[in-house]
Amino acid sequence: MASKRQTARWGEKMQNKLLLIILDGVPLKNWDLFGNLEGWVDAGEARKWRMRSVLPSTSASCYASIHTGVAPAIHGVTGNDNTFKVQQPDIFGQVRASGGVTGAVTHSYWSEFFNRAPFDPVRDLEYDEPDSASINHGRFHSMTGYGMINQMTPSDADLFATLTMLTERFDLNYGILHTCTLDSLGHRFRHDCYEMDNAIFHLDEKLAQYLIRWRAAGYEVIVTADHGQNDRGHHGGRSPEQQDFALYYFGSAEGVAIETLLDQRQLAPTVLTRLGSKVPDTMKHESFLAAP
Repeated sequence: MASKRQTARWGEKMQNKLLLIILDGVPLKNWDLFGNLEGWVDAGEARKWRMRSVLPSTSASCYASIHTGVAPAIHGVTGNDNTFKVQQPDIFGQVRASGGVTGAVTHSYWSEFFNRAPFDPVRDLEYDEPDSASINHGRFHSMTGYGMINQMTPSDADLFATLTMLTERFDLNYGILHTCTLDSLGHRFRHDCYEMDNAIFHLDEKLAQYLIRWRAAGYEVIVTADHGQNDRGHHGGRSPEQQDFALYYFGSAEGVAIETLLDQRQLAPTVLTRLGSKVPDTMKHESFLAAP
């Protein structure tokens, strides 16, 4: 729970709760392999939309847009080799200003973009900072040494458990989890292969166990990607294979028609709308879910 000092600084504690789960690099066609997610849609427990990423459809560029609601041409993160603390308002800061507690279990880029840069692994791999104006509870991985042979991706089961620990230990209002497992496999093996089928099967099973737990704890949950990949394992440019992916929403809010193609820049204002936080003027796109 928030400390007395934190509550005094940030005002009354926020009540709404939402988790954003980003599965890196999953093209639209691969989401049909997530049997549990698709089963919840069939059962009426989740809704599914198609979303299109910003350009470039490069990981770091998309991460910054997911949280700021603006295009890379505005926030300036033009690729994975151009990382810095972004200047536009973002989800973490807006939730903190509304009295919420934030947490992140993600690649280190998220800490760099939204807390402090450059990333110092000794200082920043793990921190708990109740008075932070951005990320209160961070658990990050850098994937240092990543390549075609060494994927350097942490276990998805461990990441799901870590986010769950943060929700239960610190009563997060907003938490984000980001895993690069499927993106890394796509770059290495492409998509029409046993390796990808098997990886999705296991990730879906592990995710499902925690989705049940998060929902029981009162969290709305969004599961989506940052971008897609084409059949050569590439992304960054303009094509449905590189830009388009699925978005699943677990919650009770009214939403736009499921046939609507969502813009990635809608994600930040949607999260803030559901949490009851102010949507800043820099976020020009409309929420695709109604306010509480």
